[in-house]
Amino acid sequence: MTDWMPGNRFHLLENGEEFFPRVFECIAQAEREVLIETFILFEDKVGLRLHEVLVAAARRGVQVDLTIDGWGSPNLSDEFLGSLTAAGVRVHVFDPGPRSLRLRVFKILRRMHRKIVVIDGKLAFVGGINYSADHLADYGPEAKQDYSVEIHGPIVAAIHRFTHTALVQGLRHQRRRRWWRWRKHLRVEPDQLPHAGDAQAMFVVRDNVEHKDDIERHYRTVIRSARRRVVIANAYFFPGYRLVRELRLAARRGVQVQLILQGQPDMAIVKTAASTLYHHLLKAGVRVFEYCDRPLHGKVALVDDEWSTVGSSNLDPLSLALNLEANVFIRDRAFNAELDARLQRLVRDSCREIERETLGKVRGLDLVRSYIAFHVMRKFANWAEWLPRHAPLLKTQLDVRLATAAAKDHPLDEVAQ
Repeated sequence: MTDWMPGNRFHLLENGEEFFPRVFECIAQAEREVLIETFILFEDKVGLRLHEVLVAAARRGVQVDLTIDGWGSPNLSDEFLGSLTAAGVRVHVFDPGPRSLRLRVFKILRRMHRKIVVIDGKLAFVGGINYSADHLADYGPEAKQDYSVEIHGPIVAAIHRFTHTALVQGLRHQRRRRWWRWRKHLRVEPDQLPHAGDAQAMFVVRDNVEHKDDIERHYRTVIRSARRRVVIANAYFFPGYRLVRELRLAARRGVQVQLILQGQPDMAIVKTAASTLYHHLLKAGVRVFEYCDRPLHGKVALVDDEWSTVGSSNLDPLSLALNLEANVFIRDRAFNAELDARLQRLVRDSCREIERETLGKVRGLDLVRSYIAFHVMRKFANWAEWLPRHAPLLKTQLDVRLATAAAKDHPLDEVAQ
């Protein structure tokens, strides 16, 4: 884990209605550089608006790098991507490759799931919101409930440095030295950014090499130190055994532990997996609420009156043991209070509490299922180590277009134009 960094300010952004206008406004004001990482980019009204502001930024001389996940953003048209690259946007695709199941089956399990924006090395956004219309309320019953944060202060330099490093590590070896040479003038150090507020912050990532359990470990540490309350709102909840144990121990020592989980999930298996833990959690005194208005996509939490987190990491096996994730951890009473007010509004207006009495006794196949699920959860992180790991690879969109043209026997010089 890194050290806490003082002097930061955070602004909570709830759902696409707050997030998209602010991000697009900041991109429109960028002077030097825009860096974006996202799992999902769809060619809908949100994706088209992002496309518009990125093209405009690139055309006025801003250096723009957009990294998307090849699995999460699979259906972008040639026209959409081609007009980005024609304007000067560098589009990077995480782990592109053949679509055959035989070649991609293990790649599906390890995805670039981060959602990060850094503008001019001075302003950042981190959270769980993708660039798709299903993060807007007018999408309908399937619109997602989610969160991000706007960040000012020295911690932005750490996020900026990380995002650059991820690009360098993902590019082909022969490009790396050239990349650092022409990007050197854009580097920002923490002491170059003025203090913007009173919040201490830590930027924590999960990868498959050096930081395999950093996010989960920080969760466990802060839950272990909780004295009054723990509130977790998480879309996909099926954490490791040790994290569940810390939640149960906290509840047993008198801490008020609230879990806000999906009641109207976007995938049925999500609720099935989480519900296998309900008896185990409720018995210890943990209170479980299901959000029922629409699918919950958030990944936020708070502990006592100061600590909070917002990010891309779910508390499930994919996020905790396989995917590439990024969270910010925050020590700030004002932000903690704001996040708590938003979450308690969900509990009050849109959730139903799960009661032990309504669950009934666990018998027969349900007992077997619960037993298997619990012990799979205990061992999953160890088993994940045996799954094939690939070094993160980024291809620029021009590389992808050249490869596609070669496969179709198109002249390469036509595509390069």
